[in-house]
Amino acid sequence: MSAHSPSRRQWIQQGTAATLASLVPWWSLSGPVQAQSAWPARSLRAVVPFPAGGTTDHVTRLVAQELSRTLGQPVVVENKPGAGTVIGVDAVAKSAPDGYSVVTVANSFAANVTLVKKLPYDTLKDLRPVALMGMSEHVLATHPGSGIRTLADLRAVAAKGGTLSYASFGNGTSAHLSGAALALHMGVPLVHVPYKGQAPALNDLLGGQVTLMFGNWPEFRTHVHSGRLIAIGMATAKRSVYAPDIPTLSEQGVAIESNSWNGLLAPAGTPDAIVQRLNAEVNTALSSPPVVEAFRQGGIASLSGSPDRFATFIRSEIEKYAQVVRQASISLEH
Repeated sequence: MSAHSPSRRQWIQQGTAATLASLVPWWSLSGPVQAQSAWPARSLRAVVPFPAGGTTDHVTRLVAQELSRTLGQPVVVENKPGAGTVIGVDAVAKSAPDGYSVVTVANSFAANVTLVKKLPYDTLKDLRPVALMGMSEHVLATHPGSGIRTLADLRAVAAKGGTLSYASFGNGTSAHLSGAALALHMGVPLVHVPYKGQAPALNDLLGGQVTLMFGNWPEFRTHVHSGRLIAIGMATAKRSVYAPDIPTLSEQGVAIESNSWNGLLAPAGTPDAIVQRLNAEVNTALSSPPVVEAFRQGGIASLSGSPDRFATFIRSEIEKYAQVVRQASISLEH
Protein backbone atom coordinates (compact mmCIF):
# COMPACT_ATOMS: atom_id res chain seq x y z
CA MET A 1 0.00 0.00 0.00
CA SER A 2 1.40 3.37 -0.88
CA ALA A 3 0.40 4.83 2.46
CA HIS A 4 2.47 7.41 4.20
CA SER A 5 1.72 7.94 7.86
CA PRO A 6 1.81 11.58 8.91
CA SER A 7 4.61 12.53 11.30
CA ARG A 8 3.91 14.42 14.48
CA ARG A 9 5.91 17.39 13.27
CA GLN A 10 3.52 17.79 10.33
CA TRP A 11 0.64 18.47 12.65
CA ILE A 12 1.78 19.63 16.07
CA GLN A 13 1.99 23.40 16.45
CA GLN A 14 -0.20 24.08 13.41
CA GLY A 15 -2.14 27.30 13.83
CA THR A 16 -5.83 27.04 14.47
CA ALA A 17 -6.83 30.36 12.96
CA ALA A 18 -6.17 29.46 9.32
CA THR A 19 -8.82 30.59 6.88
CA LEU A 20 -11.41 28.11 5.70
CA ALA A 21 -11.88 29.87 2.40
CA SER A 22 -9.61 27.36 0.68
CA LEU A 23 -12.13 24.62 1.38
CA VAL A 24 -14.75 26.05 -0.95
CA PRO A 25 -16.39 24.39 -2.81
CA TRP A 26 -15.54 21.27 -0.82
CA TRP A 27 -17.46 22.25 2.24
CA SER A 28 -19.99 25.03 2.10
CA LEU A 29 -19.11 27.74 4.58
CA SER A 30 -22.61 29.15 4.70
CA GLY A 31 -24.53 28.56 7.88
CA PRO A 32 -27.62 29.68 9.72
CA VAL A 33 -27.50 33.13 11.24
CA GLN A 34 -27.41 32.78 14.98
CA ALA A 35 -25.96 34.37 18.06
CA GLN A 36 -22.56 32.75 18.24
CA SER A 37 -21.97 34.06 21.74
CA ALA A 38 -24.75 31.76 22.98
CA TRP A 39 -22.95 28.62 21.85
CA PRO A 40 -22.78 26.18 23.48
CA ALA A 41 -26.01 26.51 25.40
CA ARG A 42 -26.57 22.76 25.87
CA SER A 43 -24.80 19.42 25.63
CA LEU A 44 -22.98 18.29 22.47
CA ARG A 45 -23.17 14.88 20.82
CA ALA A 46 -20.01 13.20 19.57
CA VAL A 47 -20.85 10.16 17.43
CA VAL A 48 -18.31 7.35 17.16
CA PRO A 49 -19.19 5.07 14.21
CA PHE A 50 -17.47 2.11 15.91
CA PRO A 51 -18.35 0.01 18.96
CA ALA A 52 -17.00 1.04 22.35
CA GLY A 53 -13.55 -0.23 23.25
CA GLY A 54 -11.42 0.64 20.22
CA THR A 55 -8.80 3.33 19.76
CA THR A 56 -11.14 5.77 18.02
CA ASP A 57 -13.63 5.43 20.84
CA HIS A 58 -10.86 5.86 23.42
CA VAL A 59 -9.46 8.99 21.78
CA THR A 60 -12.92 10.51 21.37
CA ARG A 61 -13.75 9.96 25.03
CA LEU A 62 -10.45 11.47 26.18
CA VAL A 63 -10.99 14.59 24.08
CA ALA A 64 -14.71 14.79 24.96
CA GLN A 65 -13.90 14.83 28.65
CA GLU A 66 -11.57 17.81 28.17
CA LEU A 67 -14.07 19.58 25.90
CA SER A 68 -16.80 19.17 28.51
CA ARG A 69 -14.58 21.00 30.96
CA THR A 70 -13.46 23.84 28.68
CA LEU A 71 -16.81 24.38 26.92
CA GLY A 72 -18.80 24.22 30.14
CA GLN A 73 -21.30 21.77 28.63
CA PRO A 74 -21.36 17.95 28.56
CA VAL A 75 -20.01 16.29 25.43
CA VAL A 76 -21.87 12.99 25.23
CA VAL A 77 -20.19 10.19 23.24
CA GLU A 78 -22.62 8.01 21.29
CA ASN A 79 -21.42 4.78 19.66
CA LYS A 80 -23.24 4.19 16.39
CA PRO A 81 -21.45 1.40 14.51
CA GLY A 82 -22.41 -0.37 11.31
CA ALA A 83 -21.96 -0.49 7.53
CA GLY A 84 -18.25 0.31 7.68
CA THR A 85 -18.92 3.52 9.68
CA VAL A 86 -21.46 4.79 7.12
CA ILE A 87 -24.40 4.69 9.57
CA GLY A 88 -22.76 6.88 12.18
CA VAL A 89 -21.31 9.32 9.68
CA ASP A 90 -24.64 9.66 7.88
CA ALA A 91 -26.44 10.40 11.15
CA VAL A 92 -24.26 13.46 11.71
CA ALA A 93 -24.23 14.50 8.04
CA LYS A 94 -28.00 14.82 8.27
CA SER A 95 -27.98 16.57 11.66
CA ALA A 96 -28.70 20.26 12.12
CA PRO A 97 -25.57 22.36 11.39
CA ASP A 98 -25.76 24.11 14.75
CA GLY A 99 -22.55 22.94 16.39
CA TYR A 100 -24.18 20.37 18.65
CA SER A 101 -23.36 17.24 16.61
CA VAL A 102 -19.94 16.03 15.49
CA VAL A 103 -18.62 12.66 14.34
CA THR A 104 -15.22 11.08 14.77
CA VAL A 105 -14.11 9.60 11.46
CA ALA A 106 -11.19 7.34 10.63
CA ASN A 107 -9.50 5.92 7.53
CA SER A 108 -12.74 4.31 6.36
CA PHE A 109 -14.25 7.76 5.80
CA ALA A 110 -11.73 8.34 3.02
CA ALA A 111 -11.80 4.78 1.71
CA ASN A 112 -15.58 4.67 1.39
CA VAL A 113 -15.50 7.34 -1.32
CA THR A 114 -14.21 4.71 -3.75
CA LEU A 115 -15.28 1.57 -1.92
CA VAL A 116 -19.01 2.14 -1.50
CA LYS A 117 -21.01 2.52 -4.69
CA LYS A 118 -23.84 4.58 -3.21
CA LEU A 119 -23.08 6.54 -0.07
CA PRO A 120 -26.10 8.19 1.59
CA TYR A 121 -24.08 11.38 2.02
CA ASP A 122 -21.68 13.37 -0.14
CA THR A 123 -18.26 13.05 1.46
CA LEU A 124 -16.99 16.33 0.02
CA LYS A 125 -20.09 18.44 0.52
CA ASP A 126 -22.17 17.21 3.46
CA LEU A 127 -19.50 17.38 6.16
CA ARG A 128 -16.69 19.74 7.01
CA PRO A 129 -13.46 19.10 8.94
CA VAL A 130 -12.97 20.34 12.47
CA ALA A 131 -9.72 18.80 13.72
CA LEU A 132 -7.44 15.80 13.53
CA MET A 133 -6.89 14.06 16.86
CA GLY A 134 -4.74 10.93 16.94
CA MET A 135 -3.01 8.16 15.00
CA SER A 136 -2.11 4.59 15.97
CA GLU A 137 0.41 2.45 14.12
CA HIS A 138 -0.68 -0.99 12.95
CA VAL A 139 0.86 -4.34 13.72
CA LEU A 140 0.16 -7.47 11.68
CA ALA A 141 -0.52 -10.20 14.22
CA THR A 142 -1.60 -13.82 14.40
CA HIS A 143 -2.49 -16.30 17.13
CA PRO A 144 0.16 -18.80 18.35
CA GLY A 145 -1.69 -21.78 16.91
CA SER A 146 -1.30 -20.56 13.33
CA GLY A 147 2.33 -21.67 13.13
CA ILE A 148 3.18 -18.30 11.57
CA ARG A 149 5.91 -16.06 12.96
CA THR A 150 7.12 -14.18 9.87
CA LEU A 151 5.91 -13.30 6.38
CA ALA A 152 8.05 -16.16 5.09
CA ASP A 153 6.09 -18.50 7.35
CA LEU A 154 2.85 -17.02 6.01
CA ARG A 155 3.92 -17.74 2.44
CA ALA A 156 4.92 -21.30 3.36
CA VAL A 157 1.62 -22.02 5.13
CA ALA A 158 -0.32 -20.57 2.19
CA ALA A 159 1.61 -22.83 -0.23
CA LYS A 160 0.33 -25.89 1.62
CA GLY A 161 -3.27 -24.94 0.84
CA GLY A 162 -6.07 -24.46 3.32
CA THR A 163 -7.91 -21.32 4.24
CA LEU A 164 -6.11 -18.30 5.64
CA SER A 165 -8.35 -15.51 6.88
CA TYR A 166 -7.85 -11.98 8.14
CA ALA A 167 -10.11 -9.95 10.39
CA SER A 168 -10.85 -6.25 10.14
CA PHE A 169 -12.72 -3.52 12.03
CA GLY A 170 -15.30 -3.63 9.23
CA ASN A 171 -15.65 -3.27 5.47
CA GLY A 172 -13.69 -0.31 4.18
CA THR A 173 -11.57 0.14 7.28
CA SER A 174 -7.81 0.44 7.15
CA ALA A 175 -7.45 -3.11 8.50
CA HIS A 176 -9.59 -4.40 5.61
CA LEU A 177 -7.65 -2.61 2.90
CA SER A 178 -4.27 -3.41 4.46
CA GLY A 179 -5.17 -7.11 4.42
CA ALA A 180 -6.20 -6.82 0.79
CA ALA A 181 -2.91 -5.10 -0.02
CA LEU A 182 -1.01 -7.86 1.79
CA ALA A 183 -2.72 -10.54 -0.32
CA LEU A 184 -1.87 -8.61 -3.49
CA HIS A 185 1.77 -7.98 -2.56
CA MET A 186 2.41 -11.57 -1.48
CA GLY A 187 0.25 -13.30 -4.07
CA VAL A 188 -1.49 -15.42 -1.44
CA PRO A 189 -5.26 -15.94 -1.04
CA LEU A 190 -6.64 -14.38 2.13
CA VAL A 191 -10.33 -14.46 3.11
CA HIS A 192 -11.61 -11.21 4.60
CA VAL A 193 -13.76 -11.50 7.74
CA PRO A 194 -15.24 -8.10 8.68
CA TYR A 195 -16.40 -7.21 12.20
CA LYS A 196 -18.24 -4.23 13.66
CA GLY A 197 -15.13 -2.85 15.29
CA GLN A 198 -11.70 -3.83 16.50
CA ALA A 199 -12.76 -5.26 19.88
CA PRO A 200 -14.86 -8.19 18.54
CA ALA A 201 -12.31 -8.84 15.79
CA LEU A 202 -9.50 -8.98 18.31
CA ASN A 203 -11.47 -11.41 20.46
CA ASP A 204 -11.81 -13.84 17.57
CA LEU A 205 -8.15 -13.46 16.65
CA LEU A 206 -7.21 -14.33 20.23
CA GLY A 207 -9.53 -17.33 20.04
CA GLY A 208 -8.05 -18.55 16.77
CA GLN A 209 -11.24 -18.12 14.73
CA VAL A 210 -9.30 -15.98 12.23
CA THR A 211 -5.66 -16.24 11.18
CA LEU A 212 -4.40 -12.69 10.85
CA MET A 213 -5.26 -9.09 11.56
CA PHE A 214 -3.84 -5.62 11.10
CA GLY A 215 -4.63 -3.89 14.38
CA ASN A 216 -3.87 -0.83 16.43
CA TRP A 217 -0.70 -1.34 18.44
CA PRO A 218 -2.19 0.15 21.66
CA GLU A 219 -4.79 -2.65 21.88
CA PHE A 220 -2.46 -5.41 20.67
CA ARG A 221 0.56 -4.55 22.79
CA THR A 222 -0.48 -6.35 25.98
CA HIS A 223 -1.45 -9.51 24.09
CA VAL A 224 1.83 -9.54 22.15
CA HIS A 225 3.87 -9.07 25.32
CA SER A 226 1.96 -11.85 27.07
CA GLY A 227 2.42 -14.27 24.16
CA ARG A 228 -1.28 -14.57 23.41
CA LEU A 229 -0.57 -13.02 20.00
CA ILE A 230 2.43 -13.19 17.69
CA ALA A 231 3.56 -9.93 16.07
CA ILE A 232 4.54 -10.76 12.50
CA GLY A 233 5.63 -7.19 11.78
CA MET A 234 4.87 -3.51 12.23
CA ALA A 235 3.22 -1.79 9.25
CA THR A 236 5.50 1.24 9.54
CA ALA A 237 8.16 2.80 7.33
CA LYS A 238 10.81 2.22 9.98
CA ARG A 239 10.86 0.49 13.36
CA SER A 240 8.31 1.96 15.71
CA VAL A 241 9.45 3.88 18.76
CA TYR A 242 6.61 2.11 20.56
CA ALA A 243 7.76 -1.38 19.50
CA PRO A 244 11.44 -1.17 18.48
CA ASP A 245 12.05 -4.91 18.85
CA ILE A 246 9.43 -5.86 16.25
CA PRO A 247 10.66 -5.87 12.62
CA THR A 248 8.68 -3.98 10.03
CA LEU A 249 6.90 -5.67 7.14
CA SER A 250 9.21 -3.75 4.82
CA GLU A 251 12.20 -5.47 6.41
CA GLN A 252 10.57 -8.75 5.41
CA GLY A 253 10.12 -7.70 1.80
CA VAL A 254 6.54 -6.34 1.77
CA ALA A 255 6.34 -2.55 1.85
CA ILE A 256 2.97 -1.97 3.51
CA GLU A 257 2.39 0.97 5.82
CA SER A 258 -0.88 1.10 7.71
CA ASN A 259 -2.36 3.03 10.60
CA SER A 260 -5.60 4.23 12.13
CA TRP A 261 -6.13 7.98 12.32
CA ASN A 262 -9.15 9.82 13.65
CA GLY A 263 -10.55 13.33 13.54
CA LEU A 264 -13.74 15.32 14.06
CA LEU A 265 -16.20 16.42 11.37
CA ALA A 266 -19.29 18.59 11.66
CA PRO A 267 -22.29 18.91 9.34
CA ALA A 268 -21.77 21.20 6.35
CA GLY A 269 -23.15 24.62 7.11
CA THR A 270 -21.94 24.64 10.69
CA PRO A 271 -20.94 28.28 11.26
CA ASP A 272 -17.29 29.19 10.85
CA ALA A 273 -17.02 30.64 14.35
CA ILE A 274 -18.18 27.38 15.91
CA VAL A 275 -15.82 25.26 13.80
CA GLN A 276 -12.90 27.50 14.71
CA ARG A 277 -13.84 27.40 18.40
CA LEU A 278 -14.14 23.62 18.34
CA ASN A 279 -10.82 23.31 16.53
CA ALA A 280 -9.08 25.49 19.11
CA GLU A 281 -10.62 23.57 21.99
CA VAL A 282 -9.68 20.18 20.49
CA ASN A 283 -6.08 21.30 20.03
CA THR A 284 -6.06 22.55 23.61
CA ALA A 285 -7.42 19.18 24.76
CA LEU A 286 -4.70 17.32 22.85
CA SER A 287 -2.03 19.32 24.70
CA SER A 288 -3.63 18.87 28.13
CA PRO A 289 -1.64 16.73 30.62
CA PRO A 290 -4.30 13.98 30.94
CA VAL A 291 -4.54 13.45 27.17
CA VAL A 292 -0.78 13.76 26.59
CA GLU A 293 -0.12 11.11 29.24
CA ALA A 294 -2.89 8.80 27.98
CA PHE A 295 -1.55 9.07 24.43
CA ARG A 296 2.00 8.38 25.63
CA GLN A 297 0.99 5.30 27.57
CA GLY A 298 -1.22 4.07 24.74
CA GLY A 299 1.27 4.61 21.92
CA ILE A 300 -0.98 7.14 20.18
CA ALA A 301 0.51 10.04 18.22
CA SER A 302 -1.17 13.43 18.52
CA LEU A 303 -2.29 14.98 15.22
CA SER A 304 -3.31 18.52 16.00
CA GLY A 305 -3.80 21.15 13.32
CA SER A 306 -6.21 23.50 11.57
CA PRO A 307 -9.45 22.57 9.75
CA ASP A 308 -8.01 23.27 6.31
CA ARG A 309 -4.97 21.08 7.02
CA PHE A 310 -7.35 18.28 8.00
CA ALA A 311 -9.20 18.81 4.72
CA THR A 312 -5.97 18.49 2.74
CA PHE A 313 -5.11 15.34 4.67
CA ILE A 314 -8.49 13.76 3.90
CA ARG A 315 -8.05 14.48 0.19
CA SER A 316 -4.70 12.69 0.19
CA GLU A 317 -6.20 9.70 2.04
CA ILE A 318 -9.05 9.46 -0.50
CA GLU A 319 -6.50 9.22 -3.31
CA LYS A 320 -4.36 6.69 -1.42
CA TYR A 321 -7.20 4.28 -0.68
CA ALA A 322 -8.66 4.64 -4.16
CA GLN A 323 -5.53 2.96 -5.52
CA VAL A 324 -5.86 -0.02 -3.18
CA VAL A 325 -9.59 -0.44 -3.78
CA ARG A 326 -9.13 -0.44 -7.54
CA GLN A 327 -6.12 -2.74 -7.53
CA ALA A 328 -7.93 -5.26 -5.32
CA SER A 329 -11.23 -4.83 -7.23
CA ILE A 330 -13.19 -4.29 -4.01
CA SER A 331 -16.69 -2.82 -3.98
CA LEU A 332 -19.41 -2.66 -1.38
CA GLU A 333 -23.10 -1.86 -1.34
CA HIS A 334 -24.73 -0.27 1.68
